[in-house]
Amino acid sequence: MAAVEHTPDYPPKTPPPPKRPISPPRPETSPAGTPRARMQVRNRRAANWSLEAAPWSAKKACAHVLERLHEWGYRETDAAAAGLTELLVRTAVADGGRRVSVHLADQNRQALIVALSHRPGLAAADTAVLPELTSLGAVSCGTDTADDGRRLWAVLDL
Repeated sequence: MAAVEHTPDYPPKTPPPPKRPISPPRPETSPAGTPRARMQVRNRRAANWSLEAAPWSAKKACAHVLERLHEWGYRETDAAAAGLTELLVRTAVADGGRRVSVHLADQNRQALIVALSHRPGLAAADTAVLPELTSLGAVSCGTDTADDGRRLWAVLDL
């Protein structure tokens, strides 16, 4: 006898449908829970340094920034660049973190100088330093605070 293919006379067993559809987790919508945008510098010269948060860090950061500006051919605004860098780093060090990072970029004869404090848990951004930055020659400046610390920045015409 030839092997005859057997077909079942009942439908295959299927699992019952879930009682309640699974819903995805709700997104976090509070402003405190949303991370700030990461800083990105593209299509221009840039440099950065990570320093210990110590009283001498402001002078060392000034030396780094001025040396890099000189390499890029900018020598006219040494006093303003040094003053801005020193104030930005001094303010970041005062936040009490373990380290401070300094970022420098240039474009269209302007320099962006940024200091990050890397101290989590700070209160709202302190804007008391902004008038002092503009008095030192910043054409634009700002500060913001997030979970990873405070970011202070200034733009200087070269």
